[in-house]
Amino acid sequence: MSDTAPDFSMGAAYMNGVYVPIAEAKIPIGDWGFTHSDVTYDVVHVTDGAFFRLEDHLTRFHKSLDGYRLDPGVTRDEMREILGKVVALSGLKRAFVAMLSTRGIPRVYGSRDPMDCDNTFIAYAVPWVDVIKPEVQERGAHLLVASVPRISPKSLDPTLKNYMWRDFTRGMFEAKDKGFDTAILLDQEGYLTEGAGFNVFIVKGTKVITPDRGALEGVTRLSVLDLCPELGLEPVIGPITFDDLMDADEVFTATTAGGVMPCSRVNDRIYGNDRPGPISQTLKDTYWRKHVEGWHMTPVNYADAENPFKAAA
Repeated sequence: MSDTAPDFSMGAAYMNGVYVPIAEAKIPIGDWGFTHSDVTYDVVHVTDGAFFRLEDHLTRFHKSLDGYRLDPGVTRDEMREILGKVVALSGLKRAFVAMLSTRGIPRVYGSRDPMDCDNTFIAYAVPWVDVIKPEVQERGAHLLVASVPRISPKSLDPTLKNYMWRDFTRGMFEAKDKGFDTAILLDQEGYLTEGAGFNVFIVKGTKVITPDRGALEGVTRLSVLDLCPELGLEPVIGPITFDDLMDADEVFTATTAGGVMPCSRVNDRIYGNDRPGPISQTLKDTYWRKHVEGWHMTPVNYADAENPFKAAA
């Protein structure tokens, strides 16, 4: 073993039973997670040294594991320990923390049978990232309704997290080409779904509405729905058409990597005074204030970084 202490300052990862600096975390080229995008994941954020809604993320991760028939051979308690340790090793107080399971490498070379693979568990913590940059959130994001439709839920269950982003990536290129910040997608019947890594909400009067189809059941989405009654707002999960979107009073997005993120334009529609709307801004402010108050927060045990070479049990 080298006498040089590993440098976890840019992030820490857990792979194959050991903890390594993020730059050393690599997936073998033969892993179906790479060759077939046969992988699921979840992401939880750390703010002020504490996880937000960690148990909800673990529950959703296990739903995805079951849905994809992945068994990484790691218990929920062990996952919780590993996630805490990668954050502790990094020393980050604001972090983006991922848990993944790939199908793995077939034990029989060239096999096309997923049962021939040993599934993996990977975790890592890196510095916080925002899906929509803070300065864009300040003036309100500009969204394009992409011409590419969302992949059908008959082909890919949107409530199970995955890296199959071909539709989103095409939409984002289209948005960037036309001068927008990012894209949101409709399904093949014309109903609003979601964007690349975020849920979408519209505000109409005191109703705060998010799509009931084609979208991940986001943890930040859940938080918004939980907060609405406290603010005298009615949370609704229901169908949203393109016309509903254009007729909304406000639009905002929500994600783990950014929280509540107000928007000011969709296509050529400008909302309010071309700035974040009052309800969107109130929800954003309340969401972050509740973090400070300890709402759904689980402190990280940074003393757990004392032995970086000790793997989880």
